[in-house]
Amino acid sequence: MIDAKSLLDRFLGSSQGATPSPWGNPNQAQPPAVSQQGAGGLADMARQALQRAGGGGLGGSGMGGFAGGAAAGGILGLLLGGKGMRRGGGLISHGGAAVLGALAHRAWQNWQAGQAAATAPVATPQDAAAVDPRFLPGATPAAGGEPFELALIRAMIGAARADGHIDAEERARIFAQVEKAGMDAEAKAFVFDALDSPIGVSEVAAAAQTQEQASELYLVSRLAVDPDHPAERAYLQALAHRLKLPEGLVAHLDRQIDAAPAA
Repeated sequence: MIDAKSLLDRFLGSSQGATPSPWGNPNQAQPPAVSQQGAGGLADMARQALQRAGGGGLGGSGMGGFAGGAAAGGILGLLLGGKGMRRGGGLISHGGAAVLGALAHRAWQNWQAGQAAATAPVATPQDAAAVDPRFLPGATPAAGGEPFELALIRAMIGAARADGHIDAEERARIFAQVEKAGMDAEAKAFVFDALDSPIGVSEVAAAAQTQEQASELYLVSRLAVDPDHPAERAYLQALAHRLKLPEGLVAHLDRQIDAAPAA
């Protein structure tokens, strides 16, 4: 059986030991100003929140780690064809799925409070520690019954292909890197099948059972596209429509990505 939590973190580039702490020695106390916000502080709190929710460590077990440089960018980094993670990728790659939940939860709270998206607060370590369990990717299965983490992975792949840049040669390069990632046969088969299958906005949106899930599907898709690119912007707009996300909530989700550090 696929370890869906671990595989999602592999896609986001989060793996214990793969990404160095922004403060150097992880055993040293963090400066007070940094411990309250920033990618590393939020990631530490997210790990604790995910563990309390039964998600285990972000490194996972059974999947193995990436070899060499493949660890740093995750599979999503490979999908982007060397273009690098979008805004927000740096923060999420430090904390993985739990940080994704914290960003979605903060966006939803800001929207519910009627705040202006352009000036709304962004997620902090305290948000990761107090994230509503409904926003953790493993909280509820996808609409088809599979682990929701797998639906998030399909969403990333579909969005990364929105500009049509993944050709046969690049797909072969991705396959070669995934072969080196230490995954078991079932996990590799899932990734290869997803890369070779057409994934449109309808399929991505159909996986959402709740508004929380719809928000996270949009967030991971937003990570994988450049909203300034016409085709990718159109993809995002179509996805938000199919997910039935209110326009105001979409603006708050965008705010959480735009205000977070790049990879």
